[in-house]
Amino acid sequence: MQRQNDRELREELVKLRSEHRVLDDEILTLEINGATDQLLIRRLKKKKLALKDQITKIEDQLLPDIIA
Repeated sequence: MQRQNDRELREELVKLRSEHRVLDDEILTLEINGATDQLLIRRLKKKKLALKDQITKIEDQLLPDIIA
């Protein structure tokens, strides 16, 4: 059961990382082209940050805590 859960988490992680890259590219394109819609750029950055938080949460679930 744990392996299936890990597999599902890894699949979700791949999906979220892909979405994060797409947003990063979109933001970069808007900034390079001198987009005047700063509100749109801020919204995309906020969404990108939320995705990063989700990615970090899943990574924490997949990687066990190692006490050194």
